[in-house]
Amino acid sequence: MDLLRSLPLGLYLEQPQTWLHKIDPRVKFAWLMSFLTSYVLANNFWRVLLVVLLILATLIARIPRRVWQQQMGWLLMLSFFVLAIGAISPDAMGVDYQQRLPANEQILTQPVNPKNIVQEPASNSKYSYVLFHKGPVKVTRRSLDLAVRLSTIIFTVIYSTNLYLLTTAPEEITSGIESLMQPLRRFKLPVTEIALTLTLSLRFIPLVLEEVQNLFRSVMTRAINWKKLGLKGGFKVWMTVAERLLENLLLRADQMANAMMVRGFTSPNEHRVQWHDLRFKGRDWLAIATLILFWGIRLAIGTQV
Repeated sequence: MDLLRSLPLGLYLEQPQTWLHKIDPRVKFAWLMSFLTSYVLANNFWRVLLVVLLILATLIARIPRRVWQQQMGWLLMLSFFVLAIGAISPDAMGVDYQQRLPANEQILTQPVNPKNIVQEPASNSKYSYVLFHKGPVKVTRRSLDLAVRLSTIIFTVIYSTNLYLLTTAPEEITSGIESLMQPLRRFKLPVTEIALTLTLSLRFIPLVLEEVQNLFRSVMTRAINWKKLGLKGGFKVWMTVAERLLENLLLRADQMANAMMVRGFTSPNEHRVQWHDLRFKGRDWLAIATLILFWGIRLAIGTQV
């Protein structure tokens, strides 16, 4: 079991360098926030379109299949199960639904003046609130709408964030966010400290996965007879593993803090490192123009009525 290869969530892909890697981190951050905020008050068509755009962006960027196949597969499977369960779940409308038209057709007994007759367009489709009902399985319009909302937001939030971390180095993320937060210095906010904390947090993710992987392997190599231990004995073993994991993570954090103090990182304002020289290039302006078009389409056809 190799968590760093089979499920690299939140890890940066160093090679190969795709066109997504070369876009300015500030522009990519604006795209990420657009995916996370354009979902608000959007119709189902736009929610599904966001999922399609994320999949197309992954394929067009030519990210290696080994990187995104398992992540996208698990997320799509999770979203499908959420969609199926949400569609057949009760729609929280505790009322009995009745037909809009009476059961028995009424016959007009009075003569009607032909001049007062208004021709209405014939409609072959009839409105039905219940889309599918067979036995205990019942799918209504509201339950399907809620299922689409929930399943698409799970995929959009998780995969858009993972795609951003996959194509943006932690140092680039720090530099981009610190650049965007420069106006907050007027309010005496510790912008540099926040950026440094963010960098350390992103760098700590692989260490956590590595510790979990090592402890899991150590338990598997001991060939523990779980049936003989029983439920209580198995719980004690996993509590011991969790305690050991916490100790190892605290030890790693202490080692990182000591290494920073030795190198003079006592205060971010006194010891700063310029990670990247952020400048907008041609591809960045193209990405900004596409983002403006993205929001224009969102306001035109994506708003919920």
